[in-house]
Amino acid sequence: MATITVPPSPLSPVEDAKKLRKAFQGLGTDEKTVIEILSHRSAGQRLAIAKAYAHLYGESLLERLHSELSGDFRKAVMLWTMDPAERDAKLANKALKRKGDRDLWVIIEVACASSPDHLVAVRKAYCSLYSSSMEEEVAQSFSTVHPLSKLLVRLLTSYRYSGDHVDSELAKYEAALLSDAVKSNQIGHDDVIRILSSRNKSQLKETFKYYNENYGKHIVEDIEVIDKNQFTRLLKTAIWCLASPENHFAEVVRTSVVGLGTDEDSLTRAIVTRAEIDLEKIKEEYKIRYKTTLRADVIGDTSGDYKRFLLALVGSEDP
Repeated sequence: MATITVPPSPLSPVEDAKKLRKAFQGLGTDEKTVIEILSHRSAGQRLAIAKAYAHLYGESLLERLHSELSGDFRKAVMLWTMDPAERDAKLANKALKRKGDRDLWVIIEVACASSPDHLVAVRKAYCSLYSSSMEEEVAQSFSTVHPLSKLLVRLLTSYRYSGDHVDSELAKYEAALLSDAVKSNQIGHDDVIRILSSRNKSQLKETFKYYNENYGKHIVEDIEVIDKNQFTRLLKTAIWCLASPENHFAEVVRTSVVGLGTDEDSLTRAIVTRAEIDLEKIKEEYKIRYKTTLRADVIGDTSGDYKRFLLALVGSEDP
């Protein structure tokens, strides 16, 4: 489901580091070489290149990229080159300072669209970088009795079973609990937050399936008729990230390119964070929902080296 292509026999990290060093020297930067190397290396390979670069030249590869590149191209390459857990921790910290809906999408993505082990790694990186935990920052950003605070803290501190085991009777029972909460306009109830924050993703998909079959609509459709406050809006985002992350990230890309101007930060985040996970599925969902391709919209809304780098991560589209 990843979209990046890695050569079957890539150069050693030392050789890649040397080629990057050469790309930085002389008059101007050889951006083409930077793209060719970094966009076609896995996370582990990129970290090995950064380590080799620091050993060979006594400077940080990220710092050198910062000084050599500029604009949205620089942001994208640096996010891609970072350790993924550290990258997501930094994105989360920036989001918590702003606290808008689309900012808080980042927190929900980390909590709900990550593997359990990656979420733990992000939380550790956050503590190391900022001397506080993400859940502590959430609690300080919102009232502790606010349902959004409860939801985000529970999602962040969850360590879900990552297997596919499903208990059908439990799914039916919890679908009924969710329906009762929706009908009584109590979607901030502890049962709702407990179910969403503790069950494995296969179990949740089964619960949402029973909800749809027995109560006539997808739970998100029912939530949409309740007060459209920040909690309900972000609860829907959490459900999509848990049940169908490709649906959520297709929306992130689409909303970043439609209308006046482009939200480059959101576009970059969606592509960089998912290119090694499920960007292929996101591209499929994008084509179904919007009757165009993700690649075509990237071409239409970006330019220069930034466009070339994103397209290298997005990969080709099926005809």
